[in-house]
Amino acid sequence: MSADQLMADQFETFRPHLRAVAYRVLGSTADAEDAVQDAWVRAHAAGTAGVANLGGWLTTIVARVALNLLRSRGARRETGGDGHLPDLLVTSVDDLEDPERRAVEQDELGAALLVVLDTLAPAERVAFVLHDQFSVPFEEIAPVVDRSVAATRQLASRARRKVREAVPPQDDVARRREVVAAYLAASQAGDFDGLVALLDPEIVVRLDYGPGELSRVLRGAQAVAEQARLHFGTARFSRLVLVGGSPGLVTVLDDGTVYSVLAFTVSGGRVTGIDILSDRDRLAGVDPT
Repeated sequence: MSADQLMADQFETFRPHLRAVAYRVLGSTADAEDAVQDAWVRAHAAGTAGVANLGGWLTTIVARVALNLLRSRGARRETGGDGHLPDLLVTSVDDLEDPERRAVEQDELGAALLVVLDTLAPAERVAFVLHDQFSVPFEEIAPVVDRSVAATRQLASRARRKVREAVPPQDDVARRREVVAAYLAASQAGDFDGLVALLDPEIVVRLDYGPGELSRVLRGAQAVAEQARLHFGTARFSRLVLVGGSPGLVTVLDDGTVYSVLAFTVSGGRVTGIDILSDRDRLAGVDPT
């Protein structure tokens, strides 16, 4: 086997991990794929001579690429966005019954956290993702963000504080699944009162219809239930899935078109937040099986 082929094989071994790193930094599956491909080009050009920890080295390369992409997007979205949601990853709810498969194949990253990450400065986001989600030492992160080790610790600390303040604690996964299943049952039955009973009075729902479309934020159980009532007819096409590793819903029409993906935040046995992605272009890449 040639050295090039050996390196290519080694890179493929790390590709799922690198894709997960890039996705969590960028919040976009397409951008994550681009970042991983760019990382391969750079790694191949540099070669692995003298590299003691191949996985760590590749992680820092893809992180640098992702950081550059973040910075190229322009000013960060201070308020949680321009109304548009990050990509939402959909997988089979059967993964809940297989923890090993779930750990290997899934990016367990809730939509609420992704939205908060989008409000962070690029270097904050990279420091937080690499350290808090992938356990990369600050000594290895510092050169990526071009800071001292102490300053890198401060970046991650600021990001962690913002995340804790913005992302509420959720019920355990079994309870979340129970509540989302009840939401689906009420929607399919056209049970408006039953739906309202499942919603927290202060619920916040974000709806993203894609570029050029009016994205909306709804607040309060009554307003959210009224909006849901408009879609009772499509609820029969919905089913339980995992969205970012947490119970959610996907609506797939008879022709196989993915109509929407719903990510839920559940606390105290009630739905406190729903992120609804209905951007047809981005949903075209979702595998609803």
